[in-house]
Amino acid sequence: MKTVLVAAVALVDKDGRVLLARRPAHKSMGGLWEFPGGKVEAGERPETALIRELKEELGLDVAESCLAPLTFASHAYDDFHLLMPLYVCRRWQGQPAGLEGQELAWVRPLKLRDYPMPPADVPLIPHLIDLL
Repeated sequence: MKTVLVAAVALVDKDGRVLLARRPAHKSMGGLWEFPGGKVEAGERPETALIRELKEELGLDVAESCLAPLTFASHAYDDFHLLMPLYVCRRWQGQPAGLEGQELAWVRPLKLRDYPMPPADVPLIPHLIDLL
């Protein structure tokens, strides 16, 4: 089974809310809410991938020094194994916008479970609740 490395980030605003993005309906797990991020390309570092993905998907400029590793998910899906480091970021330039048509929501940590998420994302929620 192949392992896929995906980097994700919990963007936290000044009110302690976390940004979630809804996967487009035509993608796998479409309609589910997730932490922004994306696949780490060959030869790319997770931090570099996050900076690239946040620019492409949300129009945000993030400095690597503002990405703090928090925890990770390791989840076996039917056709691949997902390894996903989760970072926390409280500082960025720009206003988040769904540049790929995705819906965005700022969510209080205790309300994160109200949003249906891919199975790998769910175990990350308690870490964010503890942090925030």
